[in-house]
Parts: sequence; C-alpha cells; structure tokens
Amino acid sequence: MENTIIHKANTRGHADHGWLNAYHSFSFASWYNPERVQFGALRVLNDDTIAAGMGFGTHPHDNMEIITIPLEGDLAHTDSMGNTETIKSGDIQVMSAGTGVKHSEFNPNADQRTKLLQIWVYPNKQNVEPRYQQITLNAEDRKNKLQQILSPNADDSGVWIHQDAWFHLGKFDKGISATYDLKKEGNGVYAFILSGNVTINGQELETRDGCGIWDVKSLDIKAGSDAEFLLMEIPMQH
Repeated sequence: MENTIIHKANTRGHADHGWLNAYHSFSFASWYNPERVQFGALRVLNDDTIAAGMGFGTHPHDNMEIITIPLEGDLAHTDSMGNTETIKSGDIQVMSAGTGVKHSEFNPNADQRTKLLQIWVYPNKQNVEPRYQQITLNAEDRKNKLQQILSPNADDSGVWIHQDAWFHLGKFDKGISATYDLKKEGNGVYAFILSGNVTINGQELETRDGCGIWDVKSLDIKAGSDAEFLLMEIPMQH
C-alpha cells in the first residue's frame, strides 16, 4: 500500500544513557535514518523513560510545537517564560517555542521512573510568541471511544497548537471498533500503539508500533486485545 508506512517497535532508534532510556520513531540526536526524518509536519516521536531524580537540563527550542504526554509518573517543568509546573500521568502539556524558549524537565520522584511521549510538530506560523499550556485529561472520555486531546482551536477539547493537527487517545476493550474521519483534506494520520493489538485499515499493529496513513478520508480501527493508542492527524505538507 503506497499510502501507508509501518514502523515496527523494534525498528526505532534507541539510546540508553542510563538515566534516560529513549526510543525514537524519527531521526533524533545521534540516531539518523534518512527514511525516517518526519511524517508530514510530525518531526519527533520520542518514547522516553527517565530514571528517578534525573532529567534534561535547561536547553533551547524555537519554532516548534512541543507536546508532552506523561504515561507513568511525574515530570517537573521549568521554563524561561516563568512556568514551574509538574505534569502527571493523565495530563498533556504543550509548549509553542516560537521565537525561542528555554526549559528543563526532570523526574521529581526519588523512588519511581517517569515514562512519557515527547512529540514535536512543525508549526504553521513562524516566530510566534512562546506559550505554555497544560491540562488534565478525563480518562473516562477515551474508554471505548476516541478522546480529542489536541486541536488547532483554543475553544475545542484538549490543548491547542499552531498547526492544523488533531490528536486523539483511545483506550479500547478487546473487540471494540471505531471509525476516525479525518478533519482536513491533505492531512494524514500517524497512529502509535501504546499497548495491545490494534488493526487500522487492515494493518495489524502491536505495542509501540507506529503506522502512518495518508490519502484516505477515514480510518477503520479495531482492537484485537485490550489496547491503548494515540492518533495524530497532521498536514502532510508543512
């Protein structure tokens, strides 16, 4: 299928720094794969585990929408905009780096690891004023249905970013099906399976597999086991 790309979990880049165990779906840091630089406007999908008490020192970003989804444990965040926050499992955080921002992120707990997804999306506007947003999601809203957690619209469900992108989480019982209709023509969807087995448009996917699909109007999704997954609809051009 020339409109589908599959990234099996074991083909991702991997870096184990001791304090940080990171898997990269797309080229990042010292891992470079010319065929896996981005999917449309989706530039980074990192699946990180941070050891107790460890983290990333202060570092800069600009002109990138940075989305953090903690999956387990907490992440303490400090930035040059004056935000000092802790995001927990069940939250989502977004930072529009725009003209430039510096931040640090660390695991504030001495006795447990932190697991998170960090996602970078190219913005549709350059040099915006940096901004920070974090919300707590209601986990019930993704039970056997698709929960919108990000959109381009500040008045919509979830956080918002400077891009025509929509993210949804699903937590499905075995056998549950759903249809996802794409919101914007020319967009594609990158699906990432957090746990379990999910079939999307006939393609079987397992835990931590990724699948990009474009040139479609909708996705047919079926959980082959109890499963949790993230759908990221993004422009294929940026």
